[in-house]
Amino acid sequence: MNPQGERWTTDQVLALAPDEASRTAGGRLAAPGPWSETGADGGAVWGECKGSGGKPYRTVVDVKGPAFRCSCPSRKFPCKHALGLLLLWVGAGAAGHGGGPGAVAAGEPPSWAAEWLTARGERAGCPPDGAAPGGGPPSRAPAAPEAAERRAERRMRRIAAGATELEQRLEDLLHSGLASAGRTGGASPSSGAGTGTGTGAGSWDETAARMVDAQAPGLAARVRELGAISAAGADWPSRLLEECALLHLLDRGFLGIERLPAPLAATVRSRVGLTTEAAGLLTGPDAATVRDRWLVLAQQDGEEGALTTRRIFLRGERTGRMALHLSFGGGHRPLDLALPPGLLLDADLAYYPAARPLRAALGERHAPAVPGPVPPGCGIDAALAAYGDALRDDPWLDAWPVVLADVTPIPGRDGEGWQLADADGESALPLDPRCLRRTAVWQLAAISGGAPLTVFGECGHRGFLPLTAWDPAPVPLTL
Repeated sequence: MNPQGERWTTDQVLALAPDEASRTAGGRLAAPGPWSETGADGGAVWGECKGSGGKPYRTVVDVKGPAFRCSCPSRKFPCKHALGLLLLWVGAGAAGHGGGPGAVAAGEPPSWAAEWLTARGERAGCPPDGAAPGGGPPSRAPAAPEAAERRAERRMRRIAAGATELEQRLEDLLHSGLASAGRTGGASPSSGAGTGTGTGAGSWDETAARMVDAQAPGLAARVRELGAISAAGADWPSRLLEECALLHLLDRGFLGIERLPAPLAATVRSRVGLTTEAAGLLTGPDAATVRDRWLVLAQQDGEEGALTTRRIFLRGERTGRMALHLSFGGGHRPLDLALPPGLLLDADLAYYPAARPLRAALGERHAPAVPGPVPPGCGIDAALAAYGDALRDDPWLDAWPVVLADVTPIPGRDGEGWQLADADGESALPLDPRCLRRTAVWQLAAISGGAPLTVFGECGHRGFLPLTAWDPAPVPLTL
């Protein structure tokens, strides 16, 4: 049974897939042939799937989460084996291969499945052991306050030293001229202003590595973006200048962080790479949660180096507030929380401190999830205003989540790009170039058929990045 107390549908299973390739591969495994030792009870499904090696892959799904565990080496969550097992369970086996209701019989879980399910139950009921409420990844046990404070002070000093060095790097770039960044990646911090001993993006990579050494991953990521800008696009000088200005603003903000208002200081800390433990947000002395019925608007998986990231967007039915649940997985650490678009959760959220709070930790759920309605939305002008308001509080913000209502996808002028146009034809918003020539554009066009529709996505300086459309059921868009 799913969180609504009903057997899942094929669409609900496929909505969990991280990409189109996983959907296809999972569909091929939705038949009894490769499976053995399958079974299900009220809250879990399990089975062993024949692979290329001698030992079958052991797969188990906690359908109340949902959460997934598989012994395969895939970094995708859920993997194709978990998707195939769920499709077999819901009766969506491939035609002619015997899939259908009853293909997975009721039974007791084997020891390897029961062990994992029991451990999940214990973690969910015992947050002090290090598990974050709401199915988040386990956090480290709290260290002695004095030792933790000393480590935090040392890290702040390292980051301050890195920010100071980065300021010198930006000053050298301005002395040597932006043109040098296009030729050489700018002046190397060890070479003096204007000498430009770096080659291409290599000098930026060196600076980014120094920011990593300074324990400032946020600064390192922004420096790498500078290297990418100086190597692409005819308008790279203006874009490089804009990003350098934002990086300078972040440097100066951190170096003077004690003089900033508390919400803005929290934003600066997060932008340079300092994190806040989710468990502290939910159970700490200053914990403040927001209870609402949260509609799941989108779930998006991506990769950041060796890590797999999952972003789940939600909006409160009563408060109207947007929220982003962010989780990481990789190696043998799967992404536990999966929430397909369209579910409505009665739950507590705790927002991370920020000048414009968005990221949140999921706390206690007060009732089983139920199917949610098509969300109300706004027009193009209101979406741009929402992004502008958020940008005023957080100038480093790339985009802000919005629901657009009654918009129609149309090709741009001269066939260049695509736009979402208001029903009255007065305003239009270009689609983010990252989604052009991707399946998402054609999904939008097919769902719309020339008629207005409701779309959720991120509105930012690149345009609008669509993530979910309603037809009237939610349809995740493939990027």
